[in-house]
Amino acid sequence: MAQAGVWERLHRLLLEELHAAGRLDWSRAVIDSFHVRALKGGPKPGRVRSTVAGRALSTTC
Repeated sequence: MAQAGVWERLHRLLLEELHAAGRLDWSRAVIDSFHVRALKGGPKPGRVRSTVAGRALSTTC
């Protein structure tokens, strides 16, 4: 369904309906990085240093 664009069309239709009804409050909008395309993959993050003294125990044991 995602490849067919169903979710995108459904989302757009819902936004249009809410806008027409005056039910959208853009002051509470959030940008989700899942929907923001990073061209060419975006910058590669460097290695993240730990800020704790020791490693956490495994939760799979």
